[in-house]
Amino acid sequence: EVRLLIIPGGDLWEREDAYPRGELENLLARVMEAGRPIAAICGATVALARAGLLDDRRHTSNAPGYLSETVPSYRGAARYETALAVCDRGLITASGLGPVDFAREIFTELQLFSAPDAALWYDMFKYGKLPAAAT
Repeated sequence: EVRLLIIPGGDLWEREDAYPRGELENLLARVMEAGRPIAAICGATVALARAGLLDDRRHTSNAPGYLSETVPSYRGAARYETALAVCDRGLITASGLGPVDFAREIFTELQLFSAPDAALWYDMFKYGKLPAAAT
């Protein structure tokens, strides 16, 4: 009964003993098998790398070498993109520097806004552009 699973970021993900890997990897696999999207930002991308979910999808994280240095089993370097947020086949990843872009990818995946409303929202929260007053 999950529409989209969001994994919040933070430094804790870098510690291998910080969370029950088997349980989390099982949950991630079940969510993906159910065709539901997963979104991870900042250090949470480490959990996706450990689960092997970044090996065959375009993705991003905090820096090009961050995942390689943190997760020795990471095999997705060829698909890494230097971007604030990336979505590929239901998997959304973001740098810790891209919370607005991360949210935009989530909103797009869930089809929450019309295209004009999505553009308006993004301009407001990314660039501080307020809409013109209605007359």
